[in-house]
This record gives sequence, C-alpha cells and structure tokens, in this order.
Amino acid sequence: MSCVVEIESLDLNGQGVAHVDGKVVFVDGALPGEKVEIEITRRKKSFDKATVTRILKPSTLRVTPACPHFGVCGGCVMQHLEPTAQVAIKQRVLEDNLQHLGHVTPERILPPLHGPTWNYRYRARLSVRLVRKKGGILVGFRERQSSYVADMTECHVLPRQVSALLVPLRRLVETLSRPDRIPQIEVAVGDEVVALVLRHLEPLLDADHDKLKGFADEYGVTWWLQPKGPDSIYPLIPGDEERLYYSLPQFGLTMRYRPTDFTQVNHAMNRSLVSRALNLLDPQPDDRVADMFCGLGNFTLPLATMSRDVVGIEGSETLTQRALDLARLHGLDGRVSFDALNLFDVDEAWLRSLGHFDRMLIDPPREGALELAKALCALETGERPRRIVYVSCNPATLARDAGILVHVGGYRLRAAGVANMFVHTGHVESIAVFE
Repeated sequence: MSCVVEIESLDLNGQGVAHVDGKVVFVDGALPGEKVEIEITRRKKSFDKATVTRILKPSTLRVTPACPHFGVCGGCVMQHLEPTAQVAIKQRVLEDNLQHLGHVTPERILPPLHGPTWNYRYRARLSVRLVRKKGGILVGFRERQSSYVADMTECHVLPRQVSALLVPLRRLVETLSRPDRIPQIEVAVGDEVVALVLRHLEPLLDADHDKLKGFADEYGVTWWLQPKGPDSIYPLIPGDEERLYYSLPQFGLTMRYRPTDFTQVNHAMNRSLVSRALNLLDPQPDDRVADMFCGLGNFTLPLATMSRDVVGIEGSETLTQRALDLARLHGLDGRVSFDALNLFDVDEAWLRSLGHFDRMLIDPPREGALELAKALCALETGERPRRIVYVSCNPATLARDAGILVHVGGYRLRAAGVANMFVHTGHVESIAVFE
C-alpha cells in the first residue's frame, strides 16, 4: 500500500514519524517537515513501518550522505540530516525524558558540546564473515536491523587510516588458516598507534602469526590476539601493550589502556566532556570527591589534580587496578584510591561507611545508577554531597535517577545538556548537575 504523508518528527533510529488513519507509521529515510510518498513494508498492531518511494517536499535540513553505504550499513542512521539538527533532536529527547519520565525540568539548558563530524570513532567492533556469494570475507559493521555484515569498502566515521584498512583486512583474513573461525576484529585507536584485536575461535598457526606481523609492518598497526573472552587478549609482539594510550592534555595526563578496556569512542569529545564535567562539579582544593563507575579513571585522575582526596569506585577489579597504576605513573596515588564494587547493589549503610564526600561524579552504563541514587537520598541532608554531576549515555535512566534525586532527595536539577559523542547515530550522551 502506498500513500502520501507529512513527517512530524524523527525517532532515535533515524526514522521519520507520521500518522496514517490515526496509526503511527515509522518511515525509513524521511525527515521532519517533509511531504513524502511511502510504501508500507511491515504492519504491526500498534504501528506500521514504511520506506520512502518519492520525496515531494524535502526538508531544508536534508543533506547528501557522505558514505556510499549509508542506508544499508547499520553504523549510522542520521547522515541525511544536517549535524546541528541532529544535536537539536537529541537535546529534545533529553528534555522530553526528563519531563515525562523523571517529572523534572532543568533550571538551565547547557550549550551542546560539539566535536568532529567525521573520522571520530576511535573504537569499533568490526564483524568478520565468510560470504562466498559476495566473493569471500566481509569486514565491517552489520547491516541495518540485520545480522548480515555490510559489504563495506570505506567508512567515514572511522579515522581515515582505519577506513583504509577495511579492504586490506579482507584480503588478510582470507589468507589465514581458518578464516571461517574469525568472527570479529576490534579496533582501538590511540594517540600513537592503531590496535587491532583478532578474535579467533581456533588456534592460529605459525604461518598465521607471520602474516599478521607482515600486515602490522606494512600498515603500522599492532595486533592483539583474543582466543577466548575479552580478558584473554595479549599482544602479538611483546612490548606493544605500552603503546596504546590517549591523552588529556589539559590535566597533563597520559591514559594507557588495553584495547578491550572501556574508553570513550570519541577522544576529542571526551576531552571536552571531562573539561565540562569538572567545571560543573567545581572541586575545591580541600574537597573530598567520589567518582562512581570510575572505569579507567577518565574523570578520577583529572579530579585528583584539583582536589585533596578522590575515591574511584568501579565494578571491574581489572579497571581499578589499571587506574591505580595510572595514578602511580602520574604521582597521584597519594591523592586517589580505588575500590572494586558492584554499584548496582549498594545501600545507605555502605555509602555512609565511605565517609562524607563534598562532591560526587556519577558516570554509569546504560542501566543508570538507581541503587546509588536511592542510597544518596536515604542519607541525612548534611551527609550528602553538596553537588553531583551525572554523565549519562541513556536519557531514560538519567531521567529516572534525576526524579529520585529531586523528588526524594531534595536536590535541584541546576542544568542539563547533551554532548554529540556519536555523530550521525541516535546515541544521546548527556550531562546533568544537581545541587
């Protein structure tokens, strides 16, 4: 069935939203304000899905996607929308979630943080698949809403040197002893080197090692091998573990990490985000500060350059040990301590046992910080941190936790805003300040 619709809004999967006879229709490839002819492709009880067959009135914000694989590859969903408009949509999503889920409104909207539009993705997990019908090995992101690997020869969100490796990686994997048993190659780009992690389900032969070393020499990369889970990785050439790092020059820090450690994908935006978070938290030289879900110490170590005492807490003992090693490397171990603990299972008594914190930074995964928010609100007013900065990768769980901090804990939501960490995607990174 085909019909003509007016597109009302855009969802975070990059689909236009319209109504036909009162029923919601998600239209792939359409933008808000456009008048388009559509073809219904799938019917559900509460909504339909459709594709655009003809654009009758294009949006002024429509742009030509830079990538020839856009629309098939699932890595990006918004390349057809002007980047500043992408940010405006994400800001609206944040505000709507805060209002409708948390029933809170920030006193001030922070200016959005912008970064590079292209070549920003310094972390990626590339799928590898042997597809004989398409000529052999495919290396790339998966197709949109599919388990198939996109037939990619370039990628404009990856750094140029990584995009240029997509085809050579195909050729390399095809020559290995068991190309059908290599499901993925993980990419981690540091300030000095590109690290590639080869996941292999069967042991590699000596000939395979030689081919990997030859590739590393030719393209200037380092190889890590992963025979089992993420903790099983090791460098193909001993000593390469010291070469992978990113820097936080504002704080004089060099953050060494392993390629499967969690780090932000966008290094330029990460520097901006750390700077803004610390400016909003405003730690004083005599303050005692907590960094919850501290990971590698991305916020903890910068905080230690500004505060008397910082406590970093994270669920992974591997990461907290790595963070402590970094603190020692920079001479900050006298001002910072780390502890490994499951922050999804904490309570008021545990939080009180840590002692009083003047300020707190919270940077949880998508699940948010529900139990921590409840524990904070259970403390007496004088026991709570005066200011909290909450960095979020999920506006829904941020809104939920904000509602608890405001309506139960008596905090005020002073400000909130977005950071366009993942340009051309529906991912919403945000930051909020409570006092």
